[in-house]
Amino acid sequence: METYMVGLSRRSFLKTTVMAGISVYLAPVGSRAFAALFEEKILTPVEWDARTGQPRFRIDGIAKVTGAKVFARDMRASDMPHWPQQQAHALILRTTRADCVYEGFNLGMLGEALKPERIVTAEDLERDGLHFPAFYGDDMLLPKGKTPAYLGQAVAILIFHDFARFRLAKDRLKFRDDVISYGPQTGPLERDPWGTFRFVRVGGKTPYDDDVFSSLKNAPVFPGSMRKHQPVWPDGKEHGKLGEQGMFYANGIAAEFDSPPADWLVLERNYSTQSVDTAALEADNANCWYDASTHSLHMIVPAQGPAEVAQSVAEMAGKCRFPVKNVFLHPCYTVGYGSKDHYNMPFYGLVAAMYGEGRPVRLANDRYEQFQSALKRHAFRMKYRIAVDRKTGLLQSFKGDFEANGGGRMNFSPSVAMVGATAAQSIYYFPKNDFTAIAIASRAVDAGSARGYGTLQSMAATEMMIDEIAEQLQLDPIEFRLKNALRSGMKNTQGAIPAGAVRVDEVLDKARAHPLWKNRVQKKAQFETEHPGKRYGVGFACVQKDFGTGAESSFAKVELSADGKITLHHSGAEIGTGMSTAQAVGVARWLGAPATDVRFALNEWLDLPVVTSGDPYLMSQAEQDRLSKNPRWSPGYMSPSSATNSAFYFTHSTREAARVLFTQGLWPAAMSIWSEGIGGGQAASLIVRIEDARWVDGKLSADGLEALPLERLAKQMHELELVTGATVHVFNRWQWTEAEFDIGGKVERLPIDGLSLRHGNRATQDVRQHATTPNGYRVLDRKRVFIPPVQRNNATVVYYSAVGTLVELCVNESNGEVELLTHHSILECGNQISPQLVSGQLQGGLAMGIGHALHEYLPLYEDGPGNGAWNFNRYRLPRASDVAVWKQTGEVLPPLTDTDPPKGIAEVVMIPVVGAIVNGIAHAIGHRFRDLPVTPQKIQEVLA
Repeated sequence: METYMVGLSRRSFLKTTVMAGISVYLAPVGSRAFAALFEEKILTPVEWDARTGQPRFRIDGIAKVTGAKVFARDMRASDMPHWPQQQAHALILRTTRADCVYEGFNLGMLGEALKPERIVTAEDLERDGLHFPAFYGDDMLLPKGKTPAYLGQAVAILIFHDFARFRLAKDRLKFRDDVISYGPQTGPLERDPWGTFRFVRVGGKTPYDDDVFSSLKNAPVFPGSMRKHQPVWPDGKEHGKLGEQGMFYANGIAAEFDSPPADWLVLERNYSTQSVDTAALEADNANCWYDASTHSLHMIVPAQGPAEVAQSVAEMAGKCRFPVKNVFLHPCYTVGYGSKDHYNMPFYGLVAAMYGEGRPVRLANDRYEQFQSALKRHAFRMKYRIAVDRKTGLLQSFKGDFEANGGGRMNFSPSVAMVGATAAQSIYYFPKNDFTAIAIASRAVDAGSARGYGTLQSMAATEMMIDEIAEQLQLDPIEFRLKNALRSGMKNTQGAIPAGAVRVDEVLDKARAHPLWKNRVQKKAQFETEHPGKRYGVGFACVQKDFGTGAESSFAKVELSADGKITLHHSGAEIGTGMSTAQAVGVARWLGAPATDVRFALNEWLDLPVVTSGDPYLMSQAEQDRLSKNPRWSPGYMSPSSATNSAFYFTHSTREAARVLFTQGLWPAAMSIWSEGIGGGQAASLIVRIEDARWVDGKLSADGLEALPLERLAKQMHELELVTGATVHVFNRWQWTEAEFDIGGKVERLPIDGLSLRHGNRATQDVRQHATTPNGYRVLDRKRVFIPPVQRNNATVVYYSAVGTLVELCVNESNGEVELLTHHSILECGNQISPQLVSGQLQGGLAMGIGHALHEYLPLYEDGPGNGAWNFNRYRLPRASDVAVWKQTGEVLPPLTDTDPPKGIAEVVMIPVVGAIVNGIAHAIGHRFRDLPVTPQKIQEVLA
């Protein structure tokens, strides 16, 4: 069994690409880690149950539960055989104020004995041309004379050649106010928002008619300018430019709210959610070495998207004074959920290496530093206005203003604000909407793509408001939801029709029939009689969450050896979600068994040389049409492991590669064996349809013919020199790119945009003459390609998965504490690749949602984590006792058919429990909270 962390020698480095004149390599980690992972069997092959078609445990399951799993943070220079063995260490000095001029730092308390060997400041970076890649903004280290942009901004890197002095110096510097010197008070910086968007839609006469105006049909609305850091929107003109048309309809929606029809109930409410730490198991770290003799930069970093880190490193290194010809990036297992998606630690590691004087330098946050500098979940402020027809109980209009606090650097804040706004409708259909989303710049710690990506904030608020509207209409909350649920074929608030069947009504039906809901009135009376001083409540919420980014792309290669062993190579990275296990299992649908040799986070794809250029979100249709004339061009190269993209998007490339291997290799091999069995020259009379093929207990059969084991089929494939390896590339812009390929003289249209094939073991000499890769693969240039039009970017989302959650809780009147008695979730996720992994995602997501609703909180500014004094002693994570760990239940809707694709659920599973808890508290004490988290102190104030 192998994964992407395999043994390393100098010869095993594989060149992946050239950026800015720098050769970039993604290489596995060193031999000691290899021994720990594989020789000691810490990672294990998938143990496959052919009868059930399910793995018995995940690849890294034993390592996880025993604490033996190896992360980037565990690696030292001594683990890398070709590195210098002396490990240097570094720490970063950071500001704890952002309202006055920074004037330098004082290390006098260290004395001569603990003085660092090297101090790196902004002056060094400016002189040597070391600056953040463009995405990360300015002032990687803050120069003297400037006001910090945010709390915790880095001002210097201190490098020590030995650990003991580093550790003592770090302890002496911690929590001291006299390390950083400040000058005149200026007040916090005032800046324009990181991003501003507006989504206006006016639907047709029915939910299925053409829209009058919408983002997809026309365009989103953007401000014309900024005034005092606030957007100035275009004037509303019915027949003006698209932005002016959008504002015409937005003004009409606002006027209708101000003077509503007599039958309308209009509610206006303000909601807020807190800043939250992503609390990743592995704190941010980097261990990097600059080899001046060979002009090579070596980096061990955890990352959700190693290819993106490599590209940014090349961009940064290509502009500096230090000559860099080669970058060797060593990806490792990590824990993600957004915390290591476009985070900036790798680039501080790069800087430390450049000044390490030939030594590898390790930069690793402790938990105080992690709270002070790691990406946070955005704090949101939301103003909602929703109108409903009192007579029909149908929702009429939704106006929402969303403010996401992006903190001191932009990161993904514009996108988070946009996604939060477009998700606010959740499971409901609204004939009209006007959503304004602003990502503000502030002095708070940077916020990024934390799990939920803005939708946790917006949909939880929607569910609180829907419950309140149902109460005012004196309707059962679930009945009200069913009346207004989005159905298949209806449009979302951008005017796009969700892809596939929308099944929220089934989730709602199951919730309505559940005993927790049906018996809540009687149970409340009984419980409160039996438990004086405790208030009982049942709450419900249901949401549907998009998955993907609208520019998802990946590579997958599937090979079958002559002895029946399956190999899978994939561009996706494992970030603790079980993706490696799921993808290994994903090939079984076509090959009858999981892959036993799996490698992930691969950036090198010489077997399928795809090229990309331009921005898939911003390019014009004319530009896409021009670029797509190149049969090896795609709008995207490879996506990081984020946006809940593994189950649907990564599995698509895995399965399409396996499908090609089946149709072009296994099936012809099977037909040849079955034909031989007929004998007597009757082979031509054998008619077996490929759609009748079935794998049963690891054997292939069809139409009652002999069941053939994989090993026998593999041997036949190789002997007949059929296709034994397939590499594919895929791209999705809310729809899969399709292309036509000439395969064996027949034109096939497949949902991929790149394909290469290998015949036989290493290909015959004749085929090898035409091969375009060293591994015997022949690239099949597509004949035609059908890339989704760029207009589909305006849809923003079309793929959804739904979850409904019922929560049973009680509130202690004496101390205000909320106890979860039990909770039940109903999940819709298509065909499950691994039910155990789905269950794990559900349970973990519920815990995170419970923490968000009741416990987790970070002050945004001076008394928050930017002051360097926060750790888990102050930050309250939910514990097993908080999440009803032994009483929680869940169920998954059966797929409509066995061909339903799996859906991404890693984010949606954490969201409905938030609204359900707040609605349950309202049922318990009669008060509706609108600001999260709902703490015991807040409840006591209400009960007082």
